[in-house]
Amino acid sequence: MENEIFEKAPVPKAFFTMALPVVFSMVISLVYNMVDTYFIARTGNTNLVAGVSLGAPIFTLMIALGDIFGLGGSSVISRLFGEKKDADGKRLSVFCFYGAILCGIVIAALMLLFRRPILGLLGADADTYTYASQYYTWLVLGAPFIIVALTPSNLLRTEGFAKASMVGTILGSVVNIILDPVFISVLGFGAAGAAIATVIGNICSDIFFVWFLLNRSKRLSVNPANFYIHKDELIQIFAIGIPASITNLMQSLGMTLMNRSLLPYGNDRVAAMGIIMKVNMIAVLILVGFAFGGQPLIGYNYGAKNRRRLKEILSFAYKFECALGLLLTIILSLAAHSMIQIFMKDTTIVSLGVPMLRMQLLGMVFVSIVLVTTCTFQSAGMARNAFLLSISRQGVIFAIVLAIASHTIGYQGILLSQAISDLLTAVLAIALYRTSVAKELHT
Repeated sequence: MENEIFEKAPVPKAFFTMALPVVFSMVISLVYNMVDTYFIARTGNTNLVAGVSLGAPIFTLMIALGDIFGLGGSSVISRLFGEKKDADGKRLSVFCFYGAILCGIVIAALMLLFRRPILGLLGADADTYTYASQYYTWLVLGAPFIIVALTPSNLLRTEGFAKASMVGTILGSVVNIILDPVFISVLGFGAAGAAIATVIGNICSDIFFVWFLLNRSKRLSVNPANFYIHKDELIQIFAIGIPASITNLMQSLGMTLMNRSLLPYGNDRVAAMGIIMKVNMIAVLILVGFAFGGQPLIGYNYGAKNRRRLKEILSFAYKFECALGLLLTIILSLAAHSMIQIFMKDTTIVSLGVPMLRMQLLGMVFVSIVLVTTCTFQSAGMARNAFLLSISRQGVIFAIVLAIASHTIGYQGILLSQAISDLLTAVLAIALYRTSVAKELHT
């Protein structure tokens, strides 16, 4: 890896070099998620669409668990590389890889054991249970492959291999896209087919990542002989990885709370929200890609104690991310009707979905602030602050706002609750940044 990108290249060039492959990977991942939704929606079965929507938080949960080792590990390893402690970084990469595999196996066993109560918690009823169960079961069986894929895809970026991370993600996505119509429509597996295609796609990504680590990487490893981790290193990984994981867990919680709040208004609204969340993720994942694509730069320069360059990186990241959030809000709001019709032409679903989408998009600029700040805390090892933001936007703050808004305003309050939560979390992010990172940079 050339250290020039991390240490000397102009900040915009360095930022986009690291971030663009991540963004592209995110977009491709979004495409295959939307393909799932497209082929499911084309069945015209509202209960099937709702069943898959109810099972969607499970996939988010697996991503969250992968983030413990992927984002937690990459945060610590990038700082070690900045401190020129390459051997320690290699050891930790081995732990992260095998830790993710073990986590996937344990989670799969537990979720199969408690399938019925979990599906009930997600909001599956007599009409949607069969479809939700099919999707859930196959997704859970593939949990080890889904969770482990998140680890090398993040770790490779610490060594500067952002393009390789992108290739692995795209490979899995393309396989998923090809297999979706085969399993869902041709073979008639429906909800199960969507999950099976997702699992096989992740297996293909895993194979590529392992090959790359064995043949191209010099600073990372999957060799068990290199496995060793100190207690304080384990704490550091979990201190960052768990809050990062909680961010996605809160997303699952937020989706579940939203679905359960909408259930009294009918399964058509749950189905519409399932489609809306896919469209909304276009904006969110692009913003996530740019925010976290720059994470190795922040971690490296924080570890190297290069405050001048760190200030430049953070200034650029905040300005660019907020401008992008505003642009995406405008574009997707204007295209709301057409975007929803791609998935389902049912006039009821479209009429319900347009205001849903526009209200979801209202908080995108605030989301931008939260994402960059969270990334900064994770990169700098500020676990407490990262944790506070992780449990807020779609967790504690969202739950409180949703409860109040749904009881005082009703249906419209449910739709506005996410944007209000985004605003309040951004205020919290700014306050935490001023009392930690900003203070440290100016000492």
